[in-house]
Amino acid sequence: MDSEQIKKLDKENIMPTYGRYDVCITRGKGVYAYDSEGKEYIDVSSGIGVNSLGYCNEGWVKAVTEQAGKIQHISNYYYSEVAGILAEKLTKATGLSKVFFGNSGAEANECAIKAARKYSFDKYGENRNEIITLKNSFHGRTIATLSATGQEVFHNYFFPFVGGFKYAEANDIESLKEMISDKTCGIMVETVQGEGGVNILDSHYLQTLRKICTEKDILMIVDEVQTGVCRTGKLYGYMHSGIKPDIVTSAKGLGGGLPIGVCMVCDKLKDVMGPSTHGTTFGSNPVVCAGANYVMDTVNNEAFMGEVNKKGAYIKEKVSEIKGVNSVRQQGLMIGIEIQGNAGDIAKKCAENGLLIITAKTLLRMLPPLNITYEEIDKAISILTKVMEENI
Repeated sequence: MDSEQIKKLDKENIMPTYGRYDVCITRGKGVYAYDSEGKEYIDVSSGIGVNSLGYCNEGWVKAVTEQAGKIQHISNYYYSEVAGILAEKLTKATGLSKVFFGNSGAEANECAIKAARKYSFDKYGENRNEIITLKNSFHGRTIATLSATGQEVFHNYFFPFVGGFKYAEANDIESLKEMISDKTCGIMVETVQGEGGVNILDSHYLQTLRKICTEKDILMIVDEVQTGVCRTGKLYGYMHSGIKPDIVTSAKGLGGGLPIGVCMVCDKLKDVMGPSTHGTTFGSNPVVCAGANYVMDTVNNEAFMGEVNKKGAYIKEKVSEIKGVNSVRQQGLMIGIEIQGNAGDIAKKCAENGLLIITAKTLLRMLPPLNITYEEIDKAISILTKVMEENI
C-alpha cells in the first residue's frame, strides 16, 4: 500500500484516539525509520522511549525470534524460565524483592496502587488508602491511573473517577507535607515528569521524601515507566539520588519494542499481593521477557550508562545553540527543549524534513535510542536547526 491507502484504511477502521503526524512508517533499522514510499526519517522519539536500542536491533531480534520458535505464550498457572531469569535480573539490579509482570506502564502503576492500598489495609485497616501524587504527573490512561495523574485536563468525560488521590506541587516539600494525613498510604512520583514537561525532581526533594515515608510508614512509589532502563543515565532515575523506593514501576524501554510492564516491590511488600489479588493474561509473556532480558544485558553496565550521559550532555550543548531555543532540560537521553515557537508546529515541520521528534506540553521532547551514535545525533540536530531557522 502507499501512504494514502494506509491513511484511508486507518481513518475508516481505527478509533481516532491519536493525533497522528502525516507519516506512515513501514520499517526501521537502528535510529532510522522508513515510510511506505521509502523516505528516510531519523527517529529521536523511539516510540516514546520504547525502542530503547532502536529499530530491529540484531541481538534483540535474535533473542525474541528464538524464543518465539520455542513457545510464544504460556498461562501464568505455570512456571516460566525466561520470566524467572528476567525477574532475577531486575531484583538484583534494584535491590528490590519481588516483581509483577504486566503489559504496560498503566498496568504496572495499577499494581503499585493496589499493593500500596493492600499493605495499608492489612496493617492499618480500610480507611488508610489515600495516595499523594504530583501536579503535572502522568501515570496512565486507565480510570485509576488517570485519577492518579495530577493534570486537570485528564479529569473529564469518564466520571466517576477513582477517589483517594491528592496532588502536591513538585519539588515543594512543604506542599507535600500539607497533603499528608492519617489516611495517606503512599506517595507516587516520577523522577522526571515526561508528559508533564520534562520536569526534573531534584535529589534533595527525593531524599527528603524518602525520609518522610520511612518515618510515617508511607510507601514511596516511583513511576519509572518513561525514566527507567538507562533513559536518564542510570538504570532507574531514582538511583541518581541514592535512595531506595518501596515500589518501582517500569515499562516502555524495558521491552525494547514489545509490550511489558513491571511492578517491583521491597522486602516488606513481597507477600502482600497473594493469589487472585492481581493478575493479567499476557503478563510474563516468554517472547517479551526474552527481549527484555536482552535489553537488560545490554544496558545494565557502567560503560553503557556513561555513554548515555555523555551523549545527553552533548545534545544539550548543541541544541542550546540553536536559534529560537530558550532552554534545554536534560537528564541522560531524556530531553525537553523550550522554544520560542509552537512545539507542535515545529514537530510537524521536522517530520516533513525527515526528523521524528515529539512534544511534552509546550516543549519539544527527544527520547532517542540509547545507542544512538554521535554522527546520528549531529544529523538530527542539523535537521532541527534548519527547521527552527526557517520557522522561528
